[in-house]
Amino acid sequence: MVKIPRPEPRHVLLALEVAFVVLFLAGVGLLYMPAALMLGGVLGVVAVEREIARQAPAQRRGKGRER
Repeated sequence: MVKIPRPEPRHVLLALEVAFVVLFLAGVGLLYMPAALMLGGVLGVVAVEREIARQAPAQRRGKGRER
């Protein structure tokens, strides 16, 4: 028997966030498709920037920086 692990709470929240964004873009697309495409592009860039920021810690600036 295959044991399926329970999803972590952060994965559930991510899935809900993606679902709401997709539904929102579909609703905007029903009204005006170019606006939905522009919003989708902006939200895609924001999502990529959030993931990059989550993975790479920010480097310190100034004299206190380690080398």
